[in-house]
Amino acid sequence: MTETKTTNTAGNGAEPESFRDRIATVDAKGKRKWVFAQKPKGRFYSIRTLVSWGFFILFFTLPFLKLNGRPLFLFNIPEAKFIIFGKIFWPQDFFIFGLTMVTFIIFIVLFTAAFGRLFCGWVCPQTIFMEMLFRKVEYLIEGDAAKQKMLKASPWTGEKLRKKATKHIAFYLLSFIIANFFLAYIIGIDELKKIISEPVSEHMVGFLSILLFSGIFYGVYAYFREQACTVVCPYGRLQSVLLDRNSMIVAYDHKRGEPRGKYKKEKVAELNTGDCIDCFQCVKVCPTGIDIRNGTQMECVGCTACIDACDHMMDAIGKPRGLVRYASESGIADGKKLRYTGRMKFYTVLLVVLGGLLSLMLLSRKDIDGNIIRARGQLYQERGADSLSNLYTIKITNKTLRDIPVTLKLEDGTPGYVIEADGQDIMLKKEDQAKGSFFIVLPKSYVTKRKTKLKVGLYEGDKKITTLSTNFLGPFTRL
Repeated sequence: MTETKTTNTAGNGAEPESFRDRIATVDAKGKRKWVFAQKPKGRFYSIRTLVSWGFFILFFTLPFLKLNGRPLFLFNIPEAKFIIFGKIFWPQDFFIFGLTMVTFIIFIVLFTAAFGRLFCGWVCPQTIFMEMLFRKVEYLIEGDAAKQKMLKASPWTGEKLRKKATKHIAFYLLSFIIANFFLAYIIGIDELKKIISEPVSEHMVGFLSILLFSGIFYGVYAYFREQACTVVCPYGRLQSVLLDRNSMIVAYDHKRGEPRGKYKKEKVAELNTGDCIDCFQCVKVCPTGIDIRNGTQMECVGCTACIDACDHMMDAIGKPRGLVRYASESGIADGKKLRYTGRMKFYTVLLVVLGGLLSLMLLSRKDIDGNIIRARGQLYQERGADSLSNLYTIKITNKTLRDIPVTLKLEDGTPGYVIEADGQDIMLKKEDQAKGSFFIVLPKSYVTKRKTKLKVGLYEGDKKITTLSTNFLGPFTRL
């Protein structure tokens, strides 16, 4: 990725240009530059802290919540078993997952086109865990960015060893806790309790999974950090095709800020300088190490730390806030405030409609479903002088938490009857599948076509559960 970077002088003369052909956290030799982000403070950071507390409450409580005896959310990939809002989904419900993925992709495209990387900065788990948990623990143990730099550069002493060991032990313990809850979303909290309480030898795979996830989370938050966003996550790289000049981004108002000039307390400001005093506070607080004044960059996660830092400096020098703010490129160029445009409204309505349709499908999905297939290679059979029969196989999925005996009956007043092959009702066990064979017998006088459409009702006693469709094969008739 090659990106133009404009470097401004103190206020007079030409503005030389340089070109950035690497991300901000890599130096000219290709080595990583460690980001020592200064602790932010301000109105946005305070709001983000409250949002993060809400996220933590949800993340650490959802595995304990159950609905109708099931976890509220479960994503058991090894067993292909998924539970969303207490409803269980099996591989047979793949079309719903396909629609979910399509809706999710459309949601990302529309949301990003209208609101930029609002998700990344405010509710992305990577950002919240890194900035609102691990980074705060690091500040508590090692101090702010300046103290962290000094500690890294200092020789190994008892104090440095104590601080580094304390930080990494705390990081691993936090990673271990997160790994346990992460696994609870896959196997369920009840199974996790067994792994914790019962001998390790009985749950070796589960125990090793916890250690594996703990190691991954520790590696990400202790060492990999912002590179998860700038190197691994594809979302930042997609910005170039998802954003346009009307998208809401964290932006620097270059028209107001340029040309930059150093601030001097007892000196009248030069008439040809902008409001930016080149204090680099916006750079110092950035968790990905970029300079927001260079324009939209793929590393920017929209965390608003630079907005708080710049507002603080504007307050200090008596200038209005908003030199760095939520804005659009066209808004800055035209000098207009960010508005909830008709385009944003349209995208919002479209997102709500898509979300509503998907929610309706999820909520209206049948707890018991199946399909009926006529036995292959079998023609119709004659039963006596006035009846015909077809042989069928049925597969039924029970997504409930109880065993259900199922009886088959013809619907819509169709003359005839159903004969189970083994003479018994089909027993559906909870959260399981059942197969069975049966005959449908119809009068010859009713079968006037080669294929006759039929509806078969599935009953639990006198209560109809659902209706399935099939075809009845009769003799070929010529007109």
